[in-house]
Amino acid sequence: MQRTLALQTWLSRLFPAEKWTIEPASADASFRRYFRVSLPDRGETYVVMDAPPQHEDCGPFIRIAQLLRQAGLNAPEVLAQDLQQGFLLLTDLGNTTYLAALREDDANADALFGDATDALIAWQLASRPGVLPPYDAALLRRELDLFPEWYLARHLELALAPQQRAQLEHMFALILASNLAQPAVYVHRDYMPRNLMLSTPNPGILDFQDAAYGPVSYDLASLLRDAFISWEEERALDWIVRYWDKARRAGLPVGTDFGDFYRDLEWMGLQRHLKVLGIFARIRHRDHKPGYIEDAPRFLGYVRAVSARYRALAPLAQLFDAIENHLAVRGER
Repeated sequence: MQRTLALQTWLSRLFPAEKWTIEPASADASFRRYFRVSLPDRGETYVVMDAPPQHEDCGPFIRIAQLLRQAGLNAPEVLAQDLQQGFLLLTDLGNTTYLAALREDDANADALFGDATDALIAWQLASRPGVLPPYDAALLRRELDLFPEWYLARHLELALAPQQRAQLEHMFALILASNLAQPAVYVHRDYMPRNLMLSTPNPGILDFQDAAYGPVSYDLASLLRDAFISWEEERALDWIVRYWDKARRAGLPVGTDFGDFYRDLEWMGLQRHLKVLGIFARIRHRDHKPGYIEDAPRFLGYVRAVSARYRALAPLAQLFDAIENHLAVRGER
């Protein structure tokens, strides 16, 4: 309530002589909240980010929004800021996400993903080392560790046997070696339909404040192996081929052999899938937010599909067999 009053006071100072209304726009898995501000006399709308400074730093959002816009992409423009209170006034990119549009009618999926991959290539072509934090071994490993800590131990209450722990450690080492062997570019880190908006130009890009400099296949894996919507393998493969061909012709470091790139993407996806399982469990048990862990079966399916395709990942497939059995005993699958 106190923050709401502070936000209203700030908006009154921004628009002292105008009528305005405010309503919730969206929330995410962090402490950030978003509101849509309407000025009926102007016929305009804006979005306000409320990011409590004790929990969130607006600085990266401001810097990366500028990087995206410098790359010619449709990220929000920061029109006003109060970093002490954690408020940003942003241009409004609309209220229809890719996710909502695709769930309503996926007949436009080819066009939407064409726009999304074109934007991704433009973002990657803008890459320069030393600008964004490195998506390095330490960060990738910290993310992987969320899986045994939060999904296995906390959510499933599943204690791994010593042999299973050793196998998982070996799998982590193989996955990280593959990830770190990839060329590095700018990485959005959450480039998925929920964070892309139907907009002009398309797409509008949101939730980029954690961007880093890391593996070239990461954002494509995020886009096509999504937490909240799935695609038939043949359809997703077609989009991956189209991205790879466009990226290669644009001069991005995606290699000349599609098979090698596809393997890199699948192993990059594994790192993300395991991380997200841990994050969803943490959101449920630490942050007490529903609506995320319910999508865990989608990621279980992704991991099982990939681990079944590569002999080196057989121990991971065996671990997920044990997880499936544990879920069956709990009556969750």
